[in-house]
Amino acid sequence: MPRLYLVRHGRPTATYSDARDVGLDPIGVAQAEAVAAGLAPLGPLVVLMSPLRRARETAAPLERTWGRPGTVEPAIGEIPSSVADPTARGAWLRRILQARWGDVEPELHAWRRGVVDALLGLRESSVIFTHYIAINVAAGTATGDDRVTSFSPAHCSVTVVDTDGGALRLLERGGEATTPFL
Repeated sequence: MPRLYLVRHGRPTATYSDARDVGLDPIGVAQAEAVAAGLAPLGPLVVLMSPLRRARETAAPLERTWGRPGTVEPAIGEIPSSVADPTARGAWLRRILQARWGDVEPELHAWRRGVVDALLGLRESSVIFTHYIAINVAAGTATGDDRVTSFSPAHCSVTVVDTDGGALRLLERGGEATTPFL
């Protein structure tokens, strides 16, 4: 049964409501180094990452440690938003974070299904560098929780799930953030 280690990216230089694709700030770089050191004894395992820069930069220390490149997997990327204006995008995201999946736009249902299908399709234990809501998708699916946000994964926290190809089973939630998401 594949074990999946879902890592939230390190602390970025700006929030999702400020900019769509930013890298890590110096604290985020240190967090990425620390999570790589913690995960190093597990592998080498398959490494997958969101296409966004903050996730790729978080994966880089583990890729170096294991001496093998990861694979960019768009299905585990950030929740999509058609809102271009950063202020409006922040308001949109705050609304989504408080919602249940049954109450959000249909295109978000398709994104959520894509995240779940990507995770269920993995046949090997893997480390997955992804985002706050994608991790919540995995945790919520595994526990039957319909809330978009069931917990607040901290930067570089590791949430662990198993999959048998048909279901996800939550083994451990990652550490929780002590500061607001936005």
